[in-house]
Amino acid sequence: MLEGVNVALGVTGSIAAVKVVELAHELRRRGASVRAVMTDASTGIIHPWAVEFATDDDVVTEITGRVEHVELCGRDGWADVFLVAPATANTVGKIAAAIDDSPVTTTATTALGAGVPVVIAPAMHEPMYDHPGVLDAIERVRSWGVEFVDPRIEEGKAKIATEEAIVTGVAKATTEQTLAGKSVVVTAGATTESIDPIRTLSNRASGRTGRAVARADVTLVHDGDDVHYADALAVESAAEMLEAVEAAVDADADALVSAAAISDFTVEAADEKIRSGEARTLDLEPAPKLIDAVRESHPDLTIVGFKAETTGDDEAMVGEARRIMDRVGLAFVVANDASVMGADETRALVVRADEASEYVGSKDGLGARVAAELANEFEK
Repeated sequence: MLEGVNVALGVTGSIAAVKVVELAHELRRRGASVRAVMTDASTGIIHPWAVEFATDDDVVTEITGRVEHVELCGRDGWADVFLVAPATANTVGKIAAAIDDSPVTTTATTALGAGVPVVIAPAMHEPMYDHPGVLDAIERVRSWGVEFVDPRIEEGKAKIATEEAIVTGVAKATTEQTLAGKSVVVTAGATTESIDPIRTLSNRASGRTGRAVARADVTLVHDGDDVHYADALAVESAAEMLEAVEAAVDADADALVSAAAISDFTVEAADEKIRSGEARTLDLEPAPKLIDAVRESHPDLTIVGFKAETTGDDEAMVGEARRIMDRVGLAFVVANDASVMGADETRALVVRADEASEYVGSKDGLGARVAAELANEFEK
């Protein structure tokens, strides 16, 4: 996701600074190079040596005659993006007012002036986050094009966002937004059908590919995992997903990417827990076909389908993909072997009426590939 991206990481004096080592490791694991800039307050929470170890590079703790802020984030500087994580209320306010009294705020001012993308992940107590002045500062900085990764509001605190959400924010800031200006509905994850109040029928889909597509103006209809980068609607069953997608598509959507592994079957759920210890027979009924229903109600909508097979045979996968494409009128279909469900890496075939091309790599990369293919559809 971040291959070849240079990230300057600004660390400020929030207790969430203790998570910076893990964050730096995650950025590097996704392909980025990382160099850190720390405020004096942050060095009292996490030692610069730990951050140096995590980034494998020297840490800037003061601005000297080397003009480190310009070296990192000037017009010809090293960084492709300046990430402030965690960002305190104090730091956000100072960035909004162009006050440069720490290595982080000075680097932020330099980045903004030089046109380097800036991403901010706030972390503070919830009352501070709700302060009118802090909210005004956030909106002011956001109006300059800065990407904010919203905190998780828990236990009276505005906790720093997850590493995945922050990495996604960095990816959005450094990746061409091929679907910018388009409203795309994306489904992701596995649906779950209740057998009784405790037991369910589901599948092994992780939802990573669908979530990876969500890098533009999207509505993500998914299986309930925490999401910080899109308008998200959490659902459980196939029927709930269909209802949510229909409502989202009705709101002037330009396309639907149906990446979720939607249950093919549902069952009438028992009102009480089914007792164990004896054989049971479940009467499975076909679940509604989401893309068929959406196509019927929206004949002109651009729809992208996904198809998982267990044969391991490319020719069979392509044939099945084209059968669905012809039946529903899909723009293209992403076909893969079911063995990749839940895995980080994937192999897929992007199938069109007259060609099929292979993709091998991460599910983040596949999401970007799908977005690019969809952008090509809009250009036609």
